[in-house]
Amino acid sequence: MKRRVLIVDDQNMAREFVEGIIAADESLELVKSISSASLIDVYMARLSIDLVITDIVMVDGSSGLNAAEYIKKNYPKVKVILATAMPEANFLIRARSIGVEGFWYKESGKEKLLEIIKGVFNGEYFYPDTCPALQLGDIISNELTQSELEVLRELTNGSSNAQIGMKLNISANTVKTHIQHMLDKTGFSNRTELAIEARIRGIVIPD
Repeated sequence: MKRRVLIVDDQNMAREFVEGIIAADESLELVKSISSASLIDVYMARLSIDLVITDIVMVDGSSGLNAAEYIKKNYPKVKVILATAMPEANFLIRARSIGVEGFWYKESGKEKLLEIIKGVFNGEYFYPDTCPALQLGDIISNELTQSELEVLRELTNGSSNAQIGMKLNISANTVKTHIQHMLDKTGFSNRTELAIEARIRGIVIPD
């Protein structure tokens, strides 16, 4: 019996790429391919689904993580694979807490996705060991410390040092020090440039 798959991705090319993988495998059947995670509840109620492969961040503001949480709560037998091209470390942390079976970085390619699909149907869990490292100014993103990344994530919200300090339970001076260290490392001239570049590259995604 074929496994029935629902694809969720707001990018046409990404959706078509995964559709091609599903169509080429005789053990899988594409049931539906949609562009927004906001519709997950509708399709889960109407269709018989064995596996959902969903992107995480979508242009309409819907979240694959929220969709995955809904699925695991209401349809615990349905397998979920989260997909992203962004290296935001919090995605992995939340995916594990939700209990999704697989996590796929899109740049790892077709073979890796097929491996994950086969594995999750065999009762396995697939998570990458590390997040991809991307260029951020003069450095690679994994050269930032966890504390710096936490500050940077709040910085992309446009928060002040005092607001960031309150959120992270550290002093405003400590926030200022972390920001200065990141500016020194990356070579960016100001905090706004640093925040914009980090957000564009998906290194941190604001809550």
